[in-house]
Amino acid sequence: MESRDEQFQYLTFGVDGEEYAIGILQVREIIGHRTPTIVPMAPDYVTGVINLRGSVVPVVDLAMKFGLPGVTITKRSCIVIVDVEVGDELSMTGVLVEGVHAVIDLQPDEIEAAPSFGTGAAGRYLLGMGVRGDNFVPILDIDRVLTEDGVLENIAPADGEQAPREVDGSESVSGDAPETSAESV
Repeated sequence: MESRDEQFQYLTFGVDGEEYAIGILQVREIIGHRTPTIVPMAPDYVTGVINLRGSVVPVVDLAMKFGLPGVTITKRSCIVIVDVEVGDELSMTGVLVEGVHAVIDLQPDEIEAAPSFGTGAAGRYLLGMGVRGDNFVPILDIDRVLTEDGVLENIAPADGEQAPREVDGSESVSGDAPETSAESV
């Protein structure tokens, strides 16, 4: 059960020099950047997959997803692991960002409605605009951002499904084919 303090907390991070926020309850963890394994035929914004404690986790470059130049990797670059709804399942997805800024508290009266102009991110990807002094922080609907085009449904298993086994040369990938070795071939 979420506490009163958690329900109004948001993680802020940088994308293309701008600050964005997502609800803290969707953030599973934050890890340093690691080079993902490329997935053939994936869209450019899916930089690949990483192994996170035995789970296959797709990584999305959020800047590229927004049609911007990809994140330039620096010491501050990181991957925010979020829980997203893919179909009827909860799935871990990594979001590559320039760096994490802070966890902020926003009360309901500090969140304005998302602007209704245009057909870009403002119309589809925002839950609202957090008011911070004289500035706004766009609050992303990260489920929609990451799943709207259906790409993630075909890249990684949902939580609870078994990730593909690693192959060391002595076992088959599917587990159904007989084992072979160099001597038996």
